[in-house]
Amino acid sequence: MATSVEPRLANGAIIVGKWKGHRYRIERLLGEGANGRVYLVERDRVRYAFKVGSDAVDLQSEVNVLQSLALRQQGEESFLVDVDDYLGEDGREHPFYVMRYVRGLMLADYLHKEGAEWFPLVGYHLLGKLAALHASGWVFGDLKLENVLVGDYGRAQLVDYGGVTAIGKSVRQFTEIYDRGYWSAGSRTADPQYDLFSYAVLCVQLFEGKRLAELTRTLLPQNRVAEELMKLIQSNASLRPFAGWLRKALQGGHADSREAAAAWQRLAPRPGR
Repeated sequence: MATSVEPRLANGAIIVGKWKGHRYRIERLLGEGANGRVYLVERDRVRYAFKVGSDAVDLQSEVNVLQSLALRQQGEESFLVDVDDYLGEDGREHPFYVMRYVRGLMLADYLHKEGAEWFPLVGYHLLGKLAALHASGWVFGDLKLENVLVGDYGRAQLVDYGGVTAIGKSVRQFTEIYDRGYWSAGSRTADPQYDLFSYAVLCVQLFEGKRLAELTRTLLPQNRVAEELMKLIQSNASLRPFAGWLRKALQGGHADSREAAAAWQRLAPRPGR
């Protein structure tokens, strides 16, 4: 893969892979982050998410994650579709990869539309995604509301793999409020418990976002501890049934993410019950 700063691609532009020759038509920009931009593209009347990277090493790391996940999938369509370079108008080669386009809503928007009773099921699906990632030797790292999409029947999907880190390494990318180091609850070494901690904060952010924001504004660094998060959890009717599970997640008490997902499922009523 080549290394260069990625250009901004115009709607309607045609991108042709150098090695495989696949042609992609740019429809629109979906988002951008520290290590690249993601576009909605069309190829052979099928829509995909197309990521062009600003750094070939970072992009290759994401590709390695998606490839390792694909090897573990059984009977499920691979999330990763294509990996290639293309020659830009600047005369440079730019690396890209192509993913299945995930149709869905941001987690908060999904619950606003469908109702908070879907939260336990969506949470279980999200924990399943994390468990599969951990079983492949990776930690998501930058787990936050913005990096979760929810489709039909509460099926959650992780998006933006830019912060994914090999287990045992220092977390490559994180958002402070979801970081256990920020809350004096552990190191920034990538392990499954790091993601489970972030998952617990995500739950708090989802139901107590305003109070959490106020907490982070007013607490002195030496007073930022997980017990402050537990106060918010115990005061919220939607989170209170999961308080024991969330406390274990904040304290690193779950044996692993599969055990954590199973424990969550036992607590989670089905929507409509």
